[in-house]
Amino acid sequence: MTQTAPILLWFRRDLRLSDHPALSAAAESGRPVIPVFLRDPLVGALGAAPRFRLGLGLEQFAASLAGANSRLTLRSGPALETLRALVRETGAGAVWWTRAYDPESVARDTEVKAALKADGLDARSFGGHLMFEPWTVETKDGGFYKVYTPFWRAVRGRAVEAPRPAPGRLPAPDAWPGSERLADWRLGAAMDRGAEIVARYAQVGERAAQGRLGHFMAHVVAGYGESRDRLAEDGTSCLSENLSLGEISPHQCWHAGLRAMEEGKAGAETFLQELVWREFAYHLMHHTPRLTSGNWRPEWDAFPWSEDAGAAKVRAWQQGRTGIEMVDAGMREMYVTGRMHNRARMIVASYLTKHLMTHWKIGLKWFEDHLIDWDPASNALGWQWSAGSGPDATPYFRVFNPVTQAKRFDPDAAYRRRWIAEGQRTPPEPARACFEAIPRRWGLAPGDAYPAPVVEPAEGRKIALEAYENRDF
Repeated sequence: MTQTAPILLWFRRDLRLSDHPALSAAAESGRPVIPVFLRDPLVGALGAAPRFRLGLGLEQFAASLAGANSRLTLRSGPALETLRALVRETGAGAVWWTRAYDPESVARDTEVKAALKADGLDARSFGGHLMFEPWTVETKDGGFYKVYTPFWRAVRGRAVEAPRPAPGRLPAPDAWPGSERLADWRLGAAMDRGAEIVARYAQVGERAAQGRLGHFMAHVVAGYGESRDRLAEDGTSCLSENLSLGEISPHQCWHAGLRAMEEGKAGAETFLQELVWREFAYHLMHHTPRLTSGNWRPEWDAFPWSEDAGAAKVRAWQQGRTGIEMVDAGMREMYVTGRMHNRARMIVASYLTKHLMTHWKIGLKWFEDHLIDWDPASNALGWQWSAGSGPDATPYFRVFNPVTQAKRFDPDAAYRRRWIAEGQRTPPEPARACFEAIPRRWGLAPGDAYPAPVVEPAEGRKIALEAYENRDF
């Protein structure tokens, strides 16, 4: 029975057909394959922008499956309960999925696997979201890496499995189980009017991701070592949006980067290092799950950050109205596009945690709600790195000066003009679009006067350094 019974293929953050180990194994088995996506409590807990982007991705992925002689079954409910119901309906003998690594998913998947195996089913998890499983990269002493550079050296020469092609057709069951309607899930509802604005900038699905990668390798990667920090340029891959939902695999990106290196494109190795930074974030999250929820360095629990999420200074930061153009431009880019340039992320994070002396967890949750490329490991590591509380962190006393950063990485103010409407006679469309995307209750308009700084850079640096020097650890 189990040799011919259907396989339930549970999709999560792996919405692609190519280079998908679980999908390839299911297709090669010759057994009927039933792709499933569950709106379980973890999906319900996603922030507004990630949930909205997931809806776009599922719509595109369902169309891709239809082109492969298959379909996507949608169900709501707790994972174990819902999978068991599908097994009863379909007579499935196996449930397979791609591994996840955040603490909540690990707890869910561990319970699901044990229970389904006890039911006599073939419950199996596969790799595919990472190039290097976190437990396979060890120091000479058998521990895990806590600093990026040694981690990079440990994996840079490792063989990365070649990407698998997409199966042409997936074996279909004799009868398909019933499916809920994606539109009824209303995954974009919390975005309100911002959904229409952000959707203009999203590049959704596997085909779009491959196109992005191809464009980057052909036109951008050669100068990536420098262009990735120039805020106004098209100098990055923008693939974080697609990697987040698995619309492209890191293996595909890695091998494209290797080919670019062989072709003599100077920025290719830097691109590979950025892919490994993502791996490093997952490595740390696996070994120290507290990365996502508390100070990685426990001594920072005593640091006098404010945890008042409703404070006026936090509200100014959230609204992109700190009076510091570099900070405000980054926040507004996020509201319009659902993404933020990485250099801007470091600047806005440093300003919140140091100049405004506000706990990084407040910023982490805000990004979790507003980024369509939200990733649990990268978001957590990025915030803790900027705050100084994490592994491989920038020292707390290294305070990003947003004015100096602007002069260096946006010297002609093109990035700031693109996103800040106030003070411009004819603001560009992206700057105006911010006021169409943000909540109406904020009561902001392009013609408003630009605010004075909430905290001047020099004053904020002084406050941060005094707090650091007077710390209790």
